[in-house]
Amino acid sequence: MRLDKFLAEAGLGSRKEVKQLIKQGKITVNQENEKSDKRQVDPLKDLIAFQGEVLHYQEFYYYLLHKPAGVVSATEDSRDKTVIDLFSATDYRSDLFPVGRLDKDTEGLLLITNDGKLAHELLSPKKHVAKEYYAEINGVMTKADQQRFVEGIMLDGGLTLPAKLLIDETTEEASKVRIVLHEGKFHQVKRMVKACGKEVSYLKRIRMGELVLPESLAKGAYRPLTDEELELLQG
Repeated sequence: MRLDKFLAEAGLGSRKEVKQLIKQGKITVNQENEKSDKRQVDPLKDLIAFQGEVLHYQEFYYYLLHKPAGVVSATEDSRDKTVIDLFSATDYRSDLFPVGRLDKDTEGLLLITNDGKLAHELLSPKKHVAKEYYAEINGVMTKADQQRFVEGIMLDGGLTLPAKLLIDETTEEASKVRIVLHEGKFHQVKRMVKACGKEVSYLKRIRMGELVLPESLAKGAYRPLTDEELELLQG
């Protein structure tokens, strides 16, 4: 690949910015200064360095983010802070995007990557990747509601796929539940609960496929996926 593309992929800056670094003599290829951004390099064989620091090529990036409420699941927004805005200058890349979306007021697990193929696999309706949510409900969820979730609820002119409603705790006026879906209709959890005559007061995604939100990951924080987590997603 071209040297400027390699440098941009390595996170040194935009293609325009890395061209300047090359012109300024700050880049070496195999320990020799390189002044041409068009230079063809082999990321696996050539030794490429910025001011003496060897750069390593990585094509795809995968981050697990604990999305806080008030932040939108988008790459850019003229009014609100986005999940990409939570990334540090060191980790930021212009090609990162969230896999799927969580509502602005919903918290929890969100996968951020630049791997379009994996994102497609995880979001494909044919794959039926499980997504688990913790929800606090105004109203008492019942066994009858559990059966409705299994049988499907009419949304957007059709029945939802069989879903699982696990009732963890109830009081006279409220419930704490977990809901497992295998699709991703607009506001689906909230609309399914509303169809049962109740209202979601708090919603948090805790699992996507085999990827589980760690309790130790603070709201607004993120970290790279471990090799084991990535294998689970790709498996």
